[in-house]
Amino acid sequence: MTEVSERVGVTCPSCSPDVETVHEVLKPGGQATVRCTECSHVHKTSIETDEDVTRDVVVSQEGESFTATVEAPPEESVAVGEEFVLETEEAIMTVRITGLEVGEQRRVEKASVEDVETFWTRAVGNVSVNTTIHPKEGTGGREDTRSIDVHVPGDYQFEVGETESFGDEEFTVEGIAIRDDAEGYRFDKLDYEGDSAMAKDINRLYARDETTSAWSAW
Repeated sequence: MTEVSERVGVTCPSCSPDVETVHEVLKPGGQATVRCTECSHVHKTSIETDEDVTRDVVVSQEGESFTATVEAPPEESVAVGEEFVLETEEAIMTVRITGLEVGEQRRVEKASVEDVETFWTRAVGNVSVNTTIHPKEGTGGREDTRSIDVHVPGDYQFEVGETESFGDEEFTVEGIAIRDDAEGYRFDKLDYEGDSAMAKDINRLYARDETTSAWSAW
């Protein structure tokens, strides 16, 4: 049985430099080797393809999750920690890959889009940062520690030693716990003055309360 070669429409520098003609692909690749079926001239050319594949995307946001789809070139390499822009019917958002499912519910750290069945992601354009606030020195005990959620853009910077104000809350950052999917940090816990991290990379903030009369019974 004779194997049928792939055929594409491209211009031929020999017989048709301005109009595409049918060419036989002799050697595929970034610069493919092709042969014109009109004059048999062999030359190299770049072949553009629009053969993107559609993959499922699960997005985690604010403690909830929803599904969407993304189209990408099958040969593109993707990895946990990378971010991409996802367009949904409701919004356009930036998401970070937290897992790549490649079949049989098996997850890997890196794969080609062709092998991925589902992208597991987390929205990082706008995030909620879990914050543990300890009472001012001498104003309360361990039982008075409380937790709040701070809503900020994903690229908002928190720095150890800096005082932050959000509405009625005011606190000084004492420690930053880094998420497992964040890259570029030497340690998973930052607690030296001047250490900083972006909100989308933070698993939890540890802070000291600076709010006036925050522990009043009234």
